[in-house]
Amino acid sequence: MKVSNVTVRRRMYVALIFGIVAFAALIGRLAYVQLWKGEELAAKAEDSWRREVPFTAKRGEILDRNGVRLAYNISSPTIWAVPVQIKDKEKAARELAPVLGMTAEKLLPMLKKSERIVQVKPQGRKITLEKAQQVRELAIPGIMIGEDNKRFYPYGTLAAHVLGFTGIDNQGLTGVEAKYNKYLEGIQGNVAYLADAAGNLMPGSGDTYNAPKDGLNLQLTIDKQIQTIMERELDAAMARLNPDHIIAIAMNPNNGEVLAMSSRPTYQPDLYREVPAEVYNRNLPVWMTYEPGSTFKIITLAAAIEENKVNLTNERFFDPGAVEVGGARLRCWKKGGHGSQTFLEVVQNSCNPGFVALGQRLGKEKLFEYIRGFGFGTKTGIDINGEENGILFKLSRVGPVELATTAFGQGVSVTPIQQITAVAAAINGGTLYKPHLAKGWINPETGETVESFDPEPVRTVISESTSKQVREALESVVAQGTGGNAFIDGYRVGGKTGTAQKVVNGRYSPNEHIVSFVGFAPADDPQIIVYLAVDNPQGIQFGGVVAAPIVRNIMDDSLQYLGIPPRTKQIEKEYKLGENKIVAVPNLVGKTVSDIYEDMNMNFNLATAGTGTTVIRQAPAAGTRVEKGSTIRIYLGSEDMIEDGTDGHSHP
Repeated sequence: MKVSNVTVRRRMYVALIFGIVAFAALIGRLAYVQLWKGEELAAKAEDSWRREVPFTAKRGEILDRNGVRLAYNISSPTIWAVPVQIKDKEKAARELAPVLGMTAEKLLPMLKKSERIVQVKPQGRKITLEKAQQVRELAIPGIMIGEDNKRFYPYGTLAAHVLGFTGIDNQGLTGVEAKYNKYLEGIQGNVAYLADAAGNLMPGSGDTYNAPKDGLNLQLTIDKQIQTIMERELDAAMARLNPDHIIAIAMNPNNGEVLAMSSRPTYQPDLYREVPAEVYNRNLPVWMTYEPGSTFKIITLAAAIEENKVNLTNERFFDPGAVEVGGARLRCWKKGGHGSQTFLEVVQNSCNPGFVALGQRLGKEKLFEYIRGFGFGTKTGIDINGEENGILFKLSRVGPVELATTAFGQGVSVTPIQQITAVAAAINGGTLYKPHLAKGWINPETGETVESFDPEPVRTVISESTSKQVREALESVVAQGTGGNAFIDGYRVGGKTGTAQKVVNGRYSPNEHIVSFVGFAPADDPQIIVYLAVDNPQGIQFGGVVAAPIVRNIMDDSLQYLGIPPRTKQIEKEYKLGENKIVAVPNLVGKTVSDIYEDMNMNFNLATAGTGTTVIRQAPAAGTRVEKGSTIRIYLGSEDMIEDGTDGHSHP
């Protein structure tokens, strides 16, 4: 069939049109890809070529209230491998393995992985700077060193349960490390480079360093010096008493700031794997619950005064030694009872029947209203994990016996943080504060405070006038009652003892007790409150004998450290038969040794230093009040050395 020229030309024309359209479509597509989608596609391509070696952000430091570093970071690099860049993997494994303390057989599979980048772990994680330098000197292509760090706790076990610890990835696992991990950990950085599918560096590309954003520094309310004092006393008590546990908290009663918090047994944060999990997982000051015993009587006392149910000095109460309530016989700790006494003496003597009477006067609704008002039965909200609620009777289940036992601290269950927080409210003017450990966040580069945590008042529980009466009553407990072993001459100390039977297998144990003491000073203007509980001490098990002296030592050193001046007036201590009395140190300067020893009324032991016959200096200074039988150090020389004080010796 013959095709005409017209048909040929028509077909060529159609083909040309299709060609032009197809070419135009291709040009349009190329323009679309280049002009509209170019950046997006280039970014996707670069993303597929992108490789990263992570650089961990510097974790924020943890500081005490005065800026002392309690936790910080030390450099600890990590080894990374880019398998496709390692040409001779067997040789690389043989050279690298000994440096990292592992076998080549264990290392080789990591170097053969098909992944873009592999972390050499666990031996290659957080290595020493010396090992990192040895790896660097090997100069193995494809082996890279990433900047990393690990947590360091310079004071060992100090405040271990408060601080907590971090895991291998620098994430907080316990303590404030976990509670505030989000702000401490910062944002990770990296070194980025471009490589092809074979792992080879892209021609003309270089490394890009994306700096990590360091975490904020956390400043705590903890005072390192007071924490040290407390832990010193706990260590001594553990060695002396061999208890199951010891728990202690020191707080500023006027704002809820925790100054020190510790417990035994303890551990070293960076060696937490070496102790049983229950040691580091259980922060006893906020976790442990138990019957508080007589320290709980402070709540009953405050409620009774606030509700005008008692006059401490003008009302009397007769204690026969026991009281019958609902068919139960509730005994006083003193066999035969205390007889006739004022209600102030009921407090001083920690008389159970007297507090049963106060509970009955209040009634169950009112007593439990105050108990809950002081924060018992619910968490305090302290900013650390693991806090428990404690246990109270349901009001519907409170009968005469439950009312009576609750009034003197039996049958209820509390945590140490609840106990100290409640007593702080009873003595600070009546305000319950939320206890807290965080004082503020600090920018690590500028040192400026980013955020401060203000005190958080929860509610007013009692009036200032009631609180004043509570303070005065508790001061008399220390000066004239069961808390005498917490007395510090020159300071007005208030406090209350506690001795509670432990519940073992559902029954009260006759041989195991938790003994406690809560003390504060100065009693006229409390600046520090300390609560201490000793679980099952060996030997004598009375709060006034075991716990009170420990609290006294903590408060005495803390008061002096804080620069709180002694008071000129205080309730004088009533001494029992056999107790040492407080006497003033005489002025011995200018006297001869023979003159001193001729004085048959000397109430002190002497320790001498220097040569000569005349006392030129002494310590303690004249007028200082100390216990009878204390030692006075005297420095001897000649009379002409008294004025200029040059006796050739150093003095305290």
